[in-house]
Amino acid sequence: MPQTAAEKPQVLLSHEMLMPLQPLLEGAYIVHRLWDYPDRMAFLEGPGQSIRAIVHAGEMALSRDMLAEMPRLGLIACVSVGYDGVDVPWCKAHGIAVTHSTGLNAADVADHAVGLVLAAWRGIVEGDQRLRGGHWSHAERMAPRPGLRGRKAGVVGLGHIGEAVAARLKAFDMKVAWWAPRPKETDYPRADSLMALARDSDVLIVCARPDDSNRHLINKPVIEAVGAQGLIVNVARGSLIDEDALIEALRAGTLGMAALDVFEQEPTPAARWADVPRTVLTPHTAGATLDSLPAMVSLTLENLRRYFHGEPLATPVAA
Repeated sequence: MPQTAAEKPQVLLSHEMLMPLQPLLEGAYIVHRLWDYPDRMAFLEGPGQSIRAIVHAGEMALSRDMLAEMPRLGLIACVSVGYDGVDVPWCKAHGIAVTHSTGLNAADVADHAVGLVLAAWRGIVEGDQRLRGGHWSHAERMAPRPGLRGRKAGVVGLGHIGEAVAARLKAFDMKVAWWAPRPKETDYPRADSLMALARDSDVLIVCARPDDSNRHLINKPVIEAVGAQGLIVNVARGSLIDEDALIEALRAGTLGMAALDVFEQEPTPAARWADVPRTVLTPHTAGATLDSLPAMVSLTLENLRRYFHGEPLATPVAA
């Protein structure tokens, strides 16, 4: 027999970007939307008392104070691979499970990362703008840019995305090395330190999973170690790079180029980048494709189903 409204579990969509999921959830759940409650106290004293699961975009911060006032909450299901906006240890200590879409968009993010490398290193975006602006001259063709073959690529973080990026860059005959705090078995050489990797890289690609310990991991000394001819690419999280130091280095010429898909503030203000030279910027779209998004949504729905049927979760986040 179909469930009545009173029998359906109540779930919360945490962010407006998740609104397309609402029709997919409404058959099995009563769906609330957090953005409909600008008065958080009104939400917590009303629907918040009945919410059993939150469908969440993992990069967005979820307040522990809010979660603590939701007595029936047992699951935070992140549609994203990342879950840095969720305090996982606190959730585990309070009986709240956290799931995510681990590994499902790694290939797409890696493709985008390599696209950013090519766009910045070969001046593809700049060339498009020059042509459209009527600035194509024969003289410009006599000022070629360096190729990628034989260049050194450093990958920061060798998880699903980092491995996929490394494999793609190797196909360009680049020399690939990596660094992360913990060693792992891999065919790629691990640098002695992040600074050593930065100093030895023509292109530094940031793929690390963010947490409280690595905010501004790519700081001014690391940025300047990549150098005036080097390129920094970020497809992980904006918090991993000291954005002010990056912009200062680009303006001063102590960093050659930057290509970013993620930013410290999202959406990032357009004015912040208006006069920053030698940059290629995309609006956090690396992992969002017609291939990966349906798979991530499907996995989120499966984690919800398993939770409400008392089954083991498909992709729980380890504490």
